[in-house]
Amino acid sequence: MKFGHFDDVRKEYVINTPQTPYPWINYLGNEQFFGLISNTAGGYTFYRDARLRRLTRYRYNNIPLDTGGRYYYLRDHDNQDFWTPGWMPVKRDLDFYECRHGLGYTSITGERGGISVNQLAFIPLGYNGEVHRLTVKNTSSATKTVSLFSFAEFCLWNAQDDMTNFQRNLSTGEVEVKDSVIYHKTEFRERRNHYAFYSVNRNIDGFDTDRESFVGLYNGLHEPQVVVAGKATNSVASGWSPIGSHEVKLTLAPGEEQSLVFILGYVEVAEEDKWEAPSVINKKPAQAMIEKFATDADVDRAMEELASYWEGLLSKYQIQSGDDKLNRMVNIWNPYQCMVTFNMSRSASYFESGIGRGMGFRDSNQDLLGFVHQIPERAKERILDIAATQFEDGSAYHQYQPLTKKGNNEVGSGFNDDPLWLILGTAAYIKETGDVSILDEQVPFDSNPDNTATLFEHLKRSYYHVIHNLGPHGLPLIGRADWNDCLNLNCFSKEPGESFQTTENIAGGTAESVFIAGLFVYVSPDFAEICRMRGLDDEAAEAVSQADKMSAITLEHGFDGDWFLRAYDHYGEKIGSKENEEGQIFIEPQGMCVMAGIGVEEGLADKAMTSVKERLDTKYGIVLQQPPYSKYYLNLGEISTYPPGYKENAGIFCHNNPWIMIGETVLGHGDRAFEIYSKIAPAYLEDISEVHRMEPYVYSQMIAGKDAVRHGEAKNSWLTGTAAWNYVAITQAILGIQADFTGLKVEPCIPAAWDGFEITRVFRGDTYVIQINNPDHVSKGVRNMTVDGKAVEGNIIAPFGDGGVHKVVVTLG
Repeated sequence: MKFGHFDDVRKEYVINTPQTPYPWINYLGNEQFFGLISNTAGGYTFYRDARLRRLTRYRYNNIPLDTGGRYYYLRDHDNQDFWTPGWMPVKRDLDFYECRHGLGYTSITGERGGISVNQLAFIPLGYNGEVHRLTVKNTSSATKTVSLFSFAEFCLWNAQDDMTNFQRNLSTGEVEVKDSVIYHKTEFRERRNHYAFYSVNRNIDGFDTDRESFVGLYNGLHEPQVVVAGKATNSVASGWSPIGSHEVKLTLAPGEEQSLVFILGYVEVAEEDKWEAPSVINKKPAQAMIEKFATDADVDRAMEELASYWEGLLSKYQIQSGDDKLNRMVNIWNPYQCMVTFNMSRSASYFESGIGRGMGFRDSNQDLLGFVHQIPERAKERILDIAATQFEDGSAYHQYQPLTKKGNNEVGSGFNDDPLWLILGTAAYIKETGDVSILDEQVPFDSNPDNTATLFEHLKRSYYHVIHNLGPHGLPLIGRADWNDCLNLNCFSKEPGESFQTTENIAGGTAESVFIAGLFVYVSPDFAEICRMRGLDDEAAEAVSQADKMSAITLEHGFDGDWFLRAYDHYGEKIGSKENEEGQIFIEPQGMCVMAGIGVEEGLADKAMTSVKERLDTKYGIVLQQPPYSKYYLNLGEISTYPPGYKENAGIFCHNNPWIMIGETVLGHGDRAFEIYSKIAPAYLEDISEVHRMEPYVYSQMIAGKDAVRHGEAKNSWLTGTAAWNYVAITQAILGIQADFTGLKVEPCIPAAWDGFEITRVFRGDTYVIQINNPDHVSKGVRNMTVDGKAVEGNIIAPFGDGGVHKVVVTLG
């Protein structure tokens, strides 16, 4: 069942009912200022850090679910009716409703009683404010008199403190109102040098800044007393809960349309420039921001700039194929989600409150893989930020806060896969750009500017952190956890409410990870090549030797006959073995070890992939492990706390499904690789949205597995490594266009029935139009390749460096 449709020409997803199976959201902003907005105008806004610079409040896990947002109430004075164009929170029936989620903007249209209202929301490039244009049109044959009431509820900056510290916060709220602008200045008098403002570009007929005065103590947002009465009270917040609400009266002749531009903005001022008079904030920066969007033409121009920006990013990789779903995923929605995930990591969605998590070390390195070709300069900045949270021994903070760029002490370190991802992320950047100078950048340890080393030295310590932390079998120690934070083999917890990840009661431990072994072998060729690029041939040879040694150990101690083991626990017992009663086979080591090439020559990789298909596959994707855990295992931790089929306990964890896709391409199984891809790619799930529930344009972290009550139901959409890894799987492994150290590598592995396709790929300033022909209907193998009509030996296109357009013709066979 569909609740909308893709508009590929406008690069929008069009929703035609406000009652979607779950709030379907979009992200605004792409630099420092961000917003989340649902198809009913719910959500919130923040500057850089969703925890420490939250502008507006949002109530997670509330009833109704999506409560709080940028609401605009329309009061029809002729019939005393009131409603909201996004349906929520008033929930009046609308004569027409449409939400268009586009690239960095959302447009919601509602019509009722002869009045149509369009609410356009976006964040302009280089601007620390959210712009809302309200277009109100009289579609009736009679003159209409209406009042428009805006509404935003200010958060007192620190979102966690805002929800807990009521004995202080209910006494600190402060605002100023001047002309048509409401200024939120809570705590500005003391340690803050920033404030928020909410403006509209015309004279107002009233305002409210006190929530109780606007809503009413015993009312909800569906029936605010000011809107019911049809008249603002001009309340000035003093303590309690500050809000921003403007009243604007409009008289509209039949067919007449009027527009209003609202801005929800953020301002920082220098300490010495905070005040323009005693207790009066310096409003000049806000006024300058407001002046930039005084007219509709200003809004139109900014929207054109935003569209051009996204066009430029998406043009770096485009496919023309006979499959519209594939085209829209590769050309629009998957890279768009990759960029949003890069900006947010795992911090702010409708499932992540923006309070509990900062930027993840491993997460951000993996996210790099999906966006490095779009904005390599920001990828470089991110790599250096991440590396700066590393410790001298090669370990790293698991998370850091984007505002401070310092490691998060609440979570700390000890996740032993983290360091290796820095090698993978850096290698991806160098392959894309050819910029080896990044390796010479001086980068702090533990964010200490007095203790630095080159980025290469950081990579070296990442690599040797594994070698220096091996267990009884010679496999890498897992630490608190490896990629799966819920497999806690050294954190035995019996106390309710304890964190499984931070309650490390067996320091160091002896538990070993086969997954980290596979990851180590997977990144070793990149590390070795980076060593060679620096003239360190001996170190490169040592890396090759270490990888070979780890491969052999993995086959000796990490293969269970038909698949790879997951781990050894603290007591040396196998995890993910046919010897286990539950959790006999796991997805992660099968994907990562085969991606690394372990067991390919021996035929064991093929056996592992066959076992995945036979034991883990379902119609909605590949589950994480089987059989699920039916009880709590103290030696395994959080993974066994979930009911069967959910999250890490045999859920379809979409993040690691692409590892199986890529593993299948290593073995040349193009049909199987694409089959797995199409099972979880959201555009292919649009017709079952009532089952899937999440947005049909972006990936979710997990889908309920075959042992779950709600098999096929997704959760945790948007911010997931699924976005980057699926993009890598489809664009690099299946379609086969890969950036490499020496050029652009062409190595498709596709369904044999495909006749071919065309890829346009921008690489190091050149544009390559690559025609793939498959006359013999094979899955893999490049028979020949020409570049600008000249035959090329092998399948790597050396960079031209001329900024030109080059035609590449590849014949498979």
